[in-house]
Amino acid sequence: MTPVAAPASTTYFSVVLDQAKEDLARRGVPIFDFGIGDPIEPTPPFIRQALIDALSPVSQYPTIVGQRRLRQAVAGWAQRRLDVTLDPDTQVLPAAGSKEAIFHLPLAIVGADEQRRRLVYPSPSYPVYEGSARFSGCIPHPVPLSEENGYRLELDALGPEVLSQTCIAWINYPHNPTGASIGLDYLQRQVEVARAHKILLCADDCYLDLYFTEQPPPGLLQVTQTGVLSFGSLSKRSGMTGYRSGYIAGDARVIATLKRARPNFGVGSQDFVQAAATVAWSDDAHVAERRAIFRAKRDRLAAFLTDRGYDVSGSQGAIYLWVKVPTADRGQAPWSEAERGQAPWSEAERGFFARLLEHGIVVSPGESFGKGGEGYFRLALVPSLEQIEQAIATWERITL
Repeated sequence: MTPVAAPASTTYFSVVLDQAKEDLARRGVPIFDFGIGDPIEPTPPFIRQALIDALSPVSQYPTIVGQRRLRQAVAGWAQRRLDVTLDPDTQVLPAAGSKEAIFHLPLAIVGADEQRRRLVYPSPSYPVYEGSARFSGCIPHPVPLSEENGYRLELDALGPEVLSQTCIAWINYPHNPTGASIGLDYLQRQVEVARAHKILLCADDCYLDLYFTEQPPPGLLQVTQTGVLSFGSLSKRSGMTGYRSGYIAGDARVIATLKRARPNFGVGSQDFVQAAATVAWSDDAHVAERRAIFRAKRDRLAAFLTDRGYDVSGSQGAIYLWVKVPTADRGQAPWSEAERGQAPWSEAERGFFARLLEHGIVVSPGESFGKGGEGYFRLALVPSLEQIEQAIATWERITL
């Protein structure tokens, strides 16, 4: 029996990073963790209170379709944010976070006898797209993105042969890890191509409310609700990463299929989490406050890095900065020859990341997000502004 493995670069990076942080902690070195996108700002009090108020002495199984008031809250958010009307009974389905929803999608809708098994997704990207393809028996088809084309995945560039074999195509804007954004015309082009080739077009919209541009980025549901799905999350938007709450919305026929399939996975959110999610989706003020916090972090870090000569690209939204690694060899990485052979990044990059790690500054190598990430690193805007200032002071003392 051969288990399905995660991408080697992702697995190797997580192991090295965990080991490095453990070593830093043992040595008493302060850690400035820009590696994982898990914000530290408190969940707003009104959301926490909603969860507490919903705790019941009797605990029973939640339903897969979720509470109607939660589905109505998601539909209300879509009306306010995107100016689209969703039927909460046929077009909205709660999820235990967008990660599980994304992962389970091909398991639910791609049958064993389906001939079209190619799953298209951007690269670099969130690793779950590839994982969902591998575990469901689909064919992963990463599409390398580049700074030159604005990190846009253009379906028509794949050609008719690939498109004819594709069942699902993923887009994600604002984009993780680059923070790149797009306009409505881009979404319209992708919808036209997907529709012509009978591809289910899916948008990972978990950063749709977190942007640094003057105008909010558009959402796929603004173009159409037929042949498309939007996946949203409260994790970063509302500071609820530990709550595990998100949504799937869009084509009513696909939603109906998911309602039949998802009970097999047991992914209904707890009733008290649904109560917290309902008030979170119903409020926009706390999101504006969080957006301002991330913008302040982004502006401070981007200004520092630019002053130091780094090339910051993308970074128009989400909670990340996407930065080019300096091209010169920056020192010797503290890993063995055998480990170096497994690492996905170059010798110069290894030295750069190792020097930062030695001083407690944790970043994510771009290639750990897949092809197209070579020569870059990602900074998650997680530390507080005070911690960012301390990290900057440390960074300025490092000879890179």
